[in-house]
Amino acid sequence: MAPAPRYINEKRPASGLPPSLLGSKPLPARRAPPKPGLGAHLVAPAQTARVSFGKAPVDRVTMKSATEWLARVLDGPRGMPHLIMGPNAFLVTLAESDPRFAEALAHASLCLPDGMSVVWGSRLLGKPIPERVPGGEFMEAMCALAARKSKSIYFLGGLPGAARRAAEVLAARYPGLVVAGADCPEKGFERDPEASKAVLDRIRMARPDLLCVAFGAPKQEIWMLDHCLGLPIGAALSVGAAFDTTAGLRKRAPQWTHAIGAEWLYRLALEPRRLWRRYLLGNAQFGAILLKEWVKQRKVRATERLLRPRSL
Repeated sequence: MAPAPRYINEKRPASGLPPSLLGSKPLPARRAPPKPGLGAHLVAPAQTARVSFGKAPVDRVTMKSATEWLARVLDGPRGMPHLIMGPNAFLVTLAESDPRFAEALAHASLCLPDGMSVVWGSRLLGKPIPERVPGGEFMEAMCALAARKSKSIYFLGGLPGAARRAAEVLAARYPGLVVAGADCPEKGFERDPEASKAVLDRIRMARPDLLCVAFGAPKQEIWMLDHCLGLPIGAALSVGAAFDTTAGLRKRAPQWTHAIGAEWLYRLALEPRRLWRRYLLGNAQFGAILLKEWVKQRKVRATERLLRPRSL
């Protein structure tokens, strides 16, 4: 029988899950986190070498370097929470037309390269990103690390029941994982002041090390920008549909499609009426943004050559 998730609350999890899912031994309550601003705000790996795709920044990181960086963040003193997001080709185009989403990306401590298109595009721009780092796989890597280091994770969002089921699956996969809560607010909760306050109060009560947010883009990133910086958490990570696929409520694209950058084609084949505009028109728009960025960089390099002092 799979082990039940361990929750940090003494009587019942902040999300309201039934006592049957609680571990047999309650964990001690957490101390209140220090006020924002205390402790060093660590610089994300390779942040000085970010690649810009129009209004969307992407960090040149690997799964290993990103995981190690976040592990150091969570081991350090609580300061201002770090926001972690994952732009892909579609989100790059979305940032061009949605100022609030672009603002959220700009405020992220770490922007993971969640798509082969941005990896290939970075090579064209002469700033190669080593590999793709999907948000869902990064979440799993952090669950494995959290289980080893007794860090807590809060699952927020997804389809009805997905957060709870994903927490169960991941707790079974990574024994010792501390689940701070599993919460799936009703659709449109952010427009209801009372419902929104209840969601935030549950997170404040749990004080997780890592908050995984699965509202879908751009809602999850904008929500993180608006609310997470004032929460007693170590970091917040946008994970899209990761809860749904982990819980088995959505089909995950085959692994071979990830390696060749054809995951979008698989999804398009499954839901053509819903996704044709996003992928067919979006990919063309991403190509135009990439070309514009390439031309801009060529002009910058040409200007630098003209201003470079010539040796006599």
